[in-house]
Amino acid sequence: MGNRILLIEDEDSIRKFIKINFQRNAFYVVEAASGEEGIEKAKKENIDIVILDLMLPGIDGFKTCELLRSEFPYIGIIMLTAKAQDMDKIMGLEFGADDYIVKPFNPLELIARTKALLRRITKGAPGDNDVLVLGDIKLDCFSMKVYKNDVQVDLTPKEYLLVKTFMENKNKAFTRNELLNIVWGYEYFGDTKIVDVNIRRIREKIEDSPSKPTHIETVWGIGYRWI
Repeated sequence: MGNRILLIEDEDSIRKFIKINFQRNAFYVVEAASGEEGIEKAKKENIDIVILDLMLPGIDGFKTCELLRSEFPYIGIIMLTAKAQDMDKIMGLEFGADDYIVKPFNPLELIARTKALLRRITKGAPGDNDVLVLGDIKLDCFSMKVYKNDVQVDLTPKEYLLVKTFMENKNKAFTRNELLNIVWGYEYFGDTKIVDVNIRRIREKIEDSPSKPTHIETVWGIGYRWI
């Protein structure tokens, strides 16, 4: 399990407080006071998880998250926000965050969520040579890559695990809670909206017409299934 954290937070006192708690739990912490600085440090350091504040000078947390996710698709991102509105949470997930936590928070909860995210990222790590093929979609379990018509599709770790779960269980209808437990783990503290956000992103990447999906079908009142 990796333990390299990039902490992007502009308030010195909060950043130092979070850093101390991570260091007490054997994490290596790289600090940044702005989104721009954080992106530059992510390019130089082998980062596992980014702890990202929403309200930053210069480019905000949403844009920083989007840029990090674009350049580092397999990195874990937890967004810190003082706003508890659902729209802010949904926007964070839309921009590529894996999880969010609302200030003020217990540092032990942040560390627990970070460890849970690390476990989810490393879950299903390369270890077998199976290749799953369903129609125009191919999933290589060894390289953890997905292809559509032999062209690689850029998926985040959770998007990959969702696709893998569906492809291994064609036609099985999964509830949102089942998908949360399988992909995010029983430790996940958030709500089921994160499933819908990730399904929408996957559809945009693998469907010819995301509004008329032919791979991941919505099962009304239940959840989703691969058809």
